Amino acid sequence: MEQRVTNTKYSIRDIAEISVMAAIVFVATKLTGIPVGLGYKGVVHVGDSMIFIAAIIFKRRNAVLASAIGMGLFDLLSTAPMWTPFTLVIKGGMAYIAASIAYRNDYKGESMINNIFGFILGGIWMIGAYYLSGVVLDHYLMNFPWSQAWFIQATHIAPDVAQVVVGIIIAVPVSKIIKKANIIKQS
Repeated sequence: MEQRVTNTKYSIRDIAEISVMAAIVFVATKLTGIPVGLGYKGVVHVGDSMIFIAAIIFKRRNAVLASAIGMGLFDLLSTAPMWTPFTLVIKGGMAYIAASIAYRNDYKGESMINNIFGFILGGIWMIGAYYLSGVVLDHYLMNFPWSQAWFIQATHIAPDVAQVVVGIIIAVPVSKIIKKANIIKQS
């Protein structure tokens, strides 16, 4: 029998899923991060694969919170904590998009093509949102003129695309194995 925490919509199971997945997202990002780009340097990592996996194996709400918390914690503890508020929204949105598409209609996260479509759209969101956020940070915090900020952040696009592609390559088989093994039961 599942217990509920008083006055919330989150069960103990939800809290455990969010906490463990946030830790996995953080560790995957921390252990594989490679700095890239100019201005406020970005980091290429495999943490996105964990976000995509969370989007397939958990309820949308839990995937969003785990992704935002895990990546937000990474930024908060990094050399560029000013990215934290952006990351909370961007990575949470990425998980939301991927999970919403994976579970639309009657797909239930089991259609590989549908999941890949969700991952791609979530990745496009992430790339665009980080590009715009980076322009704002470069202009207002680094005092670069707008024209330079747009150019500097363009150096992050290719690594972000590579990060999404690698994330998809890892997430597709791993999420399929987890779903097939029925390790995590959706409530």
